[in-house]
Amino acid sequence: MKHCNCPAYNRPLHLRRVCGGAASALALVALVALVAPLRAQEASEQGRLDEIARVAAQRFTAARAEAERTRQAPSPSAVGAQVDLTLQDVTTRALERNLELVVERLNPQTFDLTIARLRAAYRPIASTTFNQRAVVQPPTNQLNGGNIVQNDTNDYNAGVTQALSWGGGSVSFLFNNRKQVTSNIFANFNPTFTSNFNLALTQPLLRGFLIDNNRQQLRVTALNREISEIQLRGTIATTLAAVRNAYWELLYAIEAVEVARGSLALAEKLVEDNRARVEIGTMAPLDVVQAEAEAATRRQALAQAEATWRTGELLLKRLIVSGTDDPLWRASLNPVDRPVFAPEPLDVEGAVRRALGNRTDLEQARRQIQANTTTLRFMRNLTLPDLELAATYGAQGLGGTQFIRQGSGLGSTVIGTVPGGYSDAIRTLTGRDFPTWNVALNLSYPIGGSAADANYARARIQVSQSAAQLRALELQVATEVTNAALQVENGLKRYEAATVARQLANTRLEAEQSRFEVGLSTNFFVVQAQRDLATAQNSELRALLDYRRALVDYERVQEASASRAGITAIGAGGGN
Repeated sequence: MKHCNCPAYNRPLHLRRVCGGAASALALVALVALVAPLRAQEASEQGRLDEIARVAAQRFTAARAEAERTRQAPSPSAVGAQVDLTLQDVTTRALERNLELVVERLNPQTFDLTIARLRAAYRPIASTTFNQRAVVQPPTNQLNGGNIVQNDTNDYNAGVTQALSWGGGSVSFLFNNRKQVTSNIFANFNPTFTSNFNLALTQPLLRGFLIDNNRQQLRVTALNREISEIQLRGTIATTLAAVRNAYWELLYAIEAVEVARGSLALAEKLVEDNRARVEIGTMAPLDVVQAEAEAATRRQALAQAEATWRTGELLLKRLIVSGTDDPLWRASLNPVDRPVFAPEPLDVEGAVRRALGNRTDLEQARRQIQANTTTLRFMRNLTLPDLELAATYGAQGLGGTQFIRQGSGLGSTVIGTVPGGYSDAIRTLTGRDFPTWNVALNLSYPIGGSAADANYARARIQVSQSAAQLRALELQVATEVTNAALQVENGLKRYEAATVARQLANTRLEAEQSRFEVGLSTNFFVVQAQRDLATAQNSELRALLDYRRALVDYERVQEASASRAGITAIGAGGGN
């Protein structure tokens, strides 16, 4: 039998199997090395998703492990280190890292590019042409100029065309030059140089004079860019409000955990006291069972409070981190600011006035009405007759070596030449010896009703609807601000009442415990008093944080709306 040379051969059987599979392992490694480059791209994306899932699984495992540990720890464990955050810290991080704000900040840039594209239509367009051509003509008739006539032509042309941003017209200038060498016996010049220029103006006088499609899109796009900036302001306001509320909710969840732990500690102390009384024979064992049942119920309440804490922490993280690779995503957040009860005077009239003047949804609505008005002007312009002025002016120049013929008959004998060239063509061109001009008015209009008339009538109705929508939106804003002020006042009164209730519940518990110790009360009333105190403490904390949330919402409704409902936009085709 062949033995393995591995030093581990004399070890137990399950270790010797390692040596036996070494060759298979090496073959597997070689196969992976060949396949890995082909799957590198897929592995990178899959690795990122696996990392997200792994972090979530770690947090779940840590949460489940914490539920099985003692409840005396100061705070639940977290995947990463604990980070202390103030309210100012979280708002600053949200402005820098919130992904929704990152997306919203890119919107104005898209409109800038659209505006640049539309303005490019008014930039001059230069064109040039260099052409060389040779044509050999067969002798089709006696006037052909010879048995075989060859014409060699060189063209050098240039031009500039530009659309006018004012008036909707266009202007163009063309400058053409040609040199022709021919064997035609009837030619007067050989080589022949010709030059000409042509200046053309096209100007609409009715339709398209004050506004046209490009100018309408340019103005509407500029207004849409302003709307995108206003939307960015609104998103910032709503995001900061959400961050502040999430901060207070996390703080409430942590305080609720402390309240639940305190309540559990009281229940466990009652269990210990009752057991001691049972041992000395002053209490029935049933009272211990009742106390233990109450302690178990409060452990459940603590577990639920800790779950709420972790959910609130994740909600705040989603608002202030830039992704799962952000160090703050793995950390445990500790809000260090505490809500302060400081009644603030409310100026409802001033708040409504500020909201009506500065709230982002109203500013968006006003900009949209301006855009609708611009579109309405364009659609009204489309109903006008199409009256267009077309004017052209040009001149030609001629030069080259000129033939002197005997007599004036066709094909007379050449008896001499006059030297010339391209400069002669330029001289006659600038001297405007051969001018050409043309002026025309072109008019077209539909007979009877047209689609433009129907679209314009519909757009007028929609503009009237937009004005009514703006008034309704203003009323809605005033209502929201007033309701927010009422919520602040209600929160103030609720907190004051909750504070008194908590004080009374604490006094009652102390009294019940004192009476229980001297035998004047029962275990049931002590447990009930403990429950009432825990409920009162949670209610007081909830009332205080709701008051802070109400103040945050009161500030937010003066700046932005939580929804994006606005004015209906009118399309240039008459649709929405």
